[in-house]
Amino acid sequence: MGESTKNSGIGELFRNQVIRTILLSILFLQVGIWVRNFSILLYVIEKTDGNPVAVSMISVAEFAPIFLFSFIGGTFADRWRPKKTMIWCDVLSAVSVFIVLITLFFASWKVIFFATLVSAILSQFSQPSGMKLFKLHVPIELVQMGMSMYQTIFALFMILGPVLGTFVYQHFGIMAAIAVMGVAFICSAAVLLMLPADPEPEAEGPATTLVHEMKEGFRYVLNSRILSLLGGCFAAAGLAIGLTQPLGVFLVTERLGLPKEDLQWLMAAFGAGMILGGGMTVGMARKISPQVLLAAGLAASAIGFVTMGLSTAFWLTLAAEFFSGLFMPSIQIGINTMILQNTEESFIGRVNGILNPLFMGAMVITMSAAGWLKTHLSIVYLYEISALLLVIGIIVLLPIMRSKAVGSAKSEVQS
Repeated sequence: MGESTKNSGIGELFRNQVIRTILLSILFLQVGIWVRNFSILLYVIEKTDGNPVAVSMISVAEFAPIFLFSFIGGTFADRWRPKKTMIWCDVLSAVSVFIVLITLFFASWKVIFFATLVSAILSQFSQPSGMKLFKLHVPIELVQMGMSMYQTIFALFMILGPVLGTFVYQHFGIMAAIAVMGVAFICSAAVLLMLPADPEPEAEGPATTLVHEMKEGFRYVLNSRILSLLGGCFAAAGLAIGLTQPLGVFLVTERLGLPKEDLQWLMAAFGAGMILGGGMTVGMARKISPQVLLAAGLAASAIGFVTMGLSTAFWLTLAAEFFSGLFMPSIQIGINTMILQNTEESFIGRVNGILNPLFMGAMVITMSAAGWLKTHLSIVYLYEISALLLVIGIIVLLPIMRSKAVGSAKSEVQS
């Protein structure tokens, strides 16, 4: 009985045109993004003889737009029609890539950063539009399962993406890699044409300014107990994950006494866990509430961090990485589902634009401090502090978990 219910749920999921289309679009986008990330990384290393400043500028081009454009992009996504917004973002990303391809023949190689910067900016407009489409067209009982499939594709490319990007660059060079990026973005735009037509906009009231709509977005989150608590959970998780992000190599060299190259096996174990965890969550999506899913993911990550910090055995550290990866999709799926379930369609972009930078900002703070802290504290203590931060995130969630049902945004938000 349980297996047939699971199969019927997955069948119902793939019969939904919006979910099918968005998942296929994400597949093409992930090909383009990972070929972009690794081919540009290898190209810049080759051109600069591994200059750390030049290499770090790739990350700046990739992540800076999240801070600078996430909330602005989310606000415009609430104003614009989601289907049209996503298609135009993919088309403009492809155009920018082909401009870079042409420019490389005549100008400095440094123009390559432009390709990453433009597509990263445009994604801040496209991603919240995709969330809006989920809210508009996907039945509430399929949202969590749809998000599980969405995250499984991301997890799959954590394993396949680096291999694909490296293969394309090493065998065909930077020009071919850029062409692959452009074609992938065009394919994504073409697939999105299959989405249902955007609904006609409702009769508008008095015209409002962009700044006014941004203020409304902050008021909306602050007036929603669930979204405010979720923001606190976001910040705690960001601080925890950012603190451990740069320290993996020290686990390998200091705690395990192995060459730094063995870090790749820990990353592979984490990625394999994410793929399996995403698949498992698809099957459990209808049975577990998103807040319980999120708390379980945070608890499992805390256990994984404690084990990694204390372990001096390679197999145990490897198992802890796999265990953490297994539950990482639970965190991402739980968060996205809770946002969708507790946000009105007209505020999806702004809520997404507030909460995502909150997570990234917290992560960058502890990533920046991790090196300094490592010179003053044992790596064991740092991993235990990360686990403690995740426990704080669970405590922040407790009021939501005690609630018998997570209501709609209309019952949570006071205008």
